[in-house]
Amino acid sequence: MPLSDTTADTCPTCLAAIRWAITVHGKRQPVNADPDPQGNLAAYTDGTGTLRVRVLTAERDRLEGAEWQAMPHAATCPRPPARRTARPGRRAIARRGAWTTRWTP
Repeated sequence: MPLSDTTADTCPTCLAAIRWAITVHGKRQPVNADPDPQGNLAAYTDGTGTLRVRVLTAERDRLEGAEWQAMPHAATCPRPPARRTARPGRRAIARRGAWTTRWTP
């Protein structure tokens, strides 16, 4: 059962249909737009229309209420975006504050 295309977005690297969800810890996570029986996430829409997800764990391994099983898009994206890391050999500039200088009367 595909979900509404009006709430779907597009992955910038593979152009697949995704939906942005909020995790239990308040982080944004892209999930595949269509339900997947192999997924490890339980997704549901709360009262404000926000898509929320939780991980299916050993303690809560079944779908509850209006939840549907979703797959994180990072697990299925053929070309995941590269993580941004600091360039090697570059350091942040540390500046001495005014409080570190000696005060002489």
